[in-house]
Amino acid sequence: MKPKILLSRYVAVFTFAIASCGTINSFATPPPKQIYQILVYHLKSKTQEERVDKYLSEAYLPAAHRSGIKTVGVFKEAGIDTAVDKKIYVFIAFQSLKQFSELSQLLAKDKELAIKGADYINAAHNDAAFVRKESILLEAFSGMPMLKKPVFTNPKSERVYELRSYESATEKQYLNKVQMFNNEEVEIFDRIGSQPVFYGEVLSGSRMPNLMYMTTYSDKKSREEHWKTFIDDPKWKRVSALPEYQNNVSKNDTRFLVPTEYSDL
Repeated sequence: MKPKILLSRYVAVFTFAIASCGTINSFATPPPKQIYQILVYHLKSKTQEERVDKYLSEAYLPAAHRSGIKTVGVFKEAGIDTAVDKKIYVFIAFQSLKQFSELSQLLAKDKELAIKGADYINAAHNDAAFVRKESILLEAFSGMPMLKKPVFTNPKSERVYELRSYESATEKQYLNKVQMFNNEEVEIFDRIGSQPVFYGEVLSGSRMPNLMYMTTYSDKKSREEHWKTFIDDPKWKRVSALPEYQNNVSKNDTRFLVPTEYSDL
């Protein structure tokens, strides 16, 4: 058989194989990782809480949606009524850093936001709607590059959203914990039905290095049952005992949150 004919047959076979299994790029190119921002409002009174609620529900979320942001979750800490430092958490999902950087400019030009959010935006220096506001910027884990909306049928007021922040003593130990999630923990949470919303590496924040993630449950009882299932899971027991994963978390900050009625999540 002539060399040119033989080569053409090999090319044909290879082309057929690729066509049957998908393009090379579908295997080589990982899915894009979303960018997340968490805003934390610190409030001192019920009046401030109501003003921020009004601004977020009537002005900010609609404006963010008009600007191309599909998902904005708004949550309050359980027991906010009796807390001295009342907190409202706003979770925003971006498709890219570019979309994140452009949002503030788009919102500044939004006339409807300016009108409906006037009470918040134009507040006097001695009558502000909040005490302080934090901003945390994150990038999604490769193990779960896009957020997942939880599916529940019960009222939002009954649901439990668990937001965890794991700080590490060094950058190396932090990356080790991220690897532990990507290789092991993400699969466990999915398998036991904890309905994770996101996992994220903190790119910029007041406490670094650290990662944050959120799991969700229909109610407090469901949360306790799922957490026990996680702790008792044979894979978790094996993985958590491995020498390479020891001492990779120096501080665990856990917050139990309730979604507002106007939250997208």
